[in-house]
Amino acid sequence: MLRLLTLLAFLTGAAFPQTAATATALTRNQQEEFLATAKVIKTQRAQKGITGTLRATLSDGTITHDASIQTIDEKKAEFQGDRGKEINFRDTFKFNIAAYRLGRMLGLESMIPPSIERSHQGKRGSFTWWVDDVIGDEMDRQRRRIVPPPGDAWARQFNIQTVFHQLIYNQDPNQGNTLYDKNWRLWMIDHSRAFRMYTTLKEEKVLKSCDSFLLEKLKQLDEQAVKAELGKWLEPMEIKGLMARRDRIVKLFEKLGPAALYDWLPK
Repeated sequence: MLRLLTLLAFLTGAAFPQTAATATALTRNQQEEFLATAKVIKTQRAQKGITGTLRATLSDGTITHDASIQTIDEKKAEFQGDRGKEINFRDTFKFNIAAYRLGRMLGLESMIPPSIERSHQGKRGSFTWWVDDVIGDEMDRQRRRIVPPPGDAWARQFNIQTVFHQLIYNQDPNQGNTLYDKNWRLWMIDHSRAFRMYTTLKEEKVLKSCDSFLLEKLKQLDEQAVKAELGKWLEPMEIKGLMARRDRIVKLFEKLGPAALYDWLPK
């Protein structure tokens, strides 16, 4: 039934009802505070994903809103997945928080929902704001051959996601983790298999263009500032890999020049 509603929303532009209208008026900092302190009223298994993600309803007595809870925190010297063998494998809720905080440093808070660390039923995990007014994900869009609205907004957002996924070395860029809201704003969720130690890019050839503001933010990234902001959730070698990939992305777009840049993100 939910999948049918998702498709109808995609086709008609309709959105699911918000849990609470006042929740959308909160600032990012207020959303983080809500996630950290609101009471968990009920939980259910999320319909998509393989990491035991829960959809939780939270309330502080005034505002009620949903959150995604992930408590997975696995580390293996070697892992055999459907994409082949991976060394130094990590699948952890910590990367959701690191991705959000890195996104804020890069001016991407309008594309990555807030995520904080908190305990649930005796386990530490990430509480991530449930994106409002979702009409579908990239998997649905491709399966139904749904064409985005006219204009270049969709492509520019998708390019930003491509750059970000290369930056964090997202090992599992699942199409179900790219959401669209009723305004066709793209949201990136579930980064639990990102932040690999590799100093090379996962797939450099996919980098064709970049938002000019994002590129400037990438240039300004300072390793000490990244350590201060993300060091609680990333290991030193993961930060080293992140900064090395940043250098490669900046070098690539400096070589491509102004023709590869565009303006979309708010300054």
